[in-house]
Amino acid sequence: MSYMLPHLSNGWQVDQAILAEEDRVVLIRFGHDWDPSCMRMDETLYKIANKVKNFAVIYLVDTTEVPDFNKMYELYDPCTVMFFFRNKHIMVDLGGLNRECRFSLETIDLGTGNNNKINWPITDGQELIDILETVYRGARKGRGLVVSPKDYSTKYKY
Repeated sequence: MSYMLPHLSNGWQVDQAILAEEDRVVLIRFGHDWDPSCMRMDETLYKIANKVKNFAVIYLVDTTEVPDFNKMYELYDPCTVMFFFRNKHIMVDLGGLNRECRFSLETIDLGTGNNNKINWPITDGQELIDILETVYRGARKGRGLVVSPKDYSTKYKY
């Protein structure tokens, strides 16, 4: 499904995509079109693209073709999704914050892990839409870190 989504083929295009969008979240999937985890993620992204077009835009970037951001964003995983809003990287806490600390998100990171990106394929379209809506609402309020509607931590899952 990656051929159905817009690709950014150089660093300048990535920068322009992030800079040019004023009112929508920019979701960028970094990875390779041939990678199985990216294929699963791309299928989900394609399914939701039309549903989220009013508040989000989706782009794909091949990390071999465009290596400019690999070091800056630590893109070492086969499939990585990042969110930007008004030229600002929006981080998503995917689990671990307790309810008392959710109100002080702007001033505290509780060390619950890497909040910079999603580095696994999400196959449930509604889950990804929920995350995107949360990112959009938080970013519109000026938050640089938002809390995912679902706890993805593995703290108690052994």
